[in-house]
Amino acid sequence: METRVAVAAIIVEEPASVASLNDLLHQYSAYIIGRMGIPYKEKNIAVISIAMDAPNDVISALTGKIGRLKGVTVKAAYSSF
Repeated sequence: METRVAVAAIIVEEPASVASLNDLLHQYSAYIIGRMGIPYKEKNIAVISIAMDAPNDVISALTGKIGRLKGVTVKAAYSSF
């Protein structure tokens, strides 16, 4: 199956959603190349970026599930190949 490289930018504004987010990322860990998380204490949020190499439907499924978490926003950018 053909894969694409993508980056998901995640903003977490609801600390109670962190456990659910981590569970989702663990479920999709086979596709994750790397992860960087930055706690921004002054604003009480976390900024997370996830680099992945996965089929389009897997990337869409993960970002869709993340986007349904309370207080969590996600946007994805895809490579052209």
